[in-house]
Amino acid sequence: MNIEQIILPEFGKSSEIMTGSLDKTVQDVVQYLMENRLTVATGESLTGGLLSERITSVSGASQVIELGVCTYSDRMKQHLLHVPSGILAEHGAVSRQTALAMAEGLMHLSGADLCLTVTGLAGPGGGTAELPVGTVYAGFAYQNRIAATLLRLWEFPGLSRDGIRKMTALCVFQLAKQLLLA
Repeated sequence: MNIEQIILPEFGKSSEIMTGSLDKTVQDVVQYLMENRLTVATGESLTGGLLSERITSVSGASQVIELGVCTYSDRMKQHLLHVPSGILAEHGAVSRQTALAMAEGLMHLSGADLCLTVTGLAGPGGGTAELPVGTVYAGFAYQNRIAATLLRLWEFPGLSRDGIRKMTALCVFQLAKQLLLA
């Protein structure tokens, strides 16, 4: 199975990746990485380090985590992850193109086997009709393949800022688990 069969163009409220236990899913991912001597890196915007925090909450994670960067500003996305300024100017920070560029940049920066990136709008402010709060793009680099998906978290109108961040983490780790097990 290739990465495009797992990382679909978008996922919505009815998707199985939006259910389950975050703690259990992260433990499964870290365990798989340890057992297979693989490494992971994170490049985060809206989650502000939550992905890295969840990984490092698992005992033994130091065997697998290479790097965790929080690139909240466009300047840091460009400087650390080498997201081209043209992508940010044309598509914006909250876009599939930016998530892909973040994943590619993180892959080159870290050398990790699995790279997880996120960018989006956690709210409560900042959303528009075109980009509502809960618009999240997640990027993945695995086995030298890169893909990104839209997580339509605006379909959960009751989610707070913290809820959007946690749901993002759950979705990212659910997809990472699927990638690793495929």
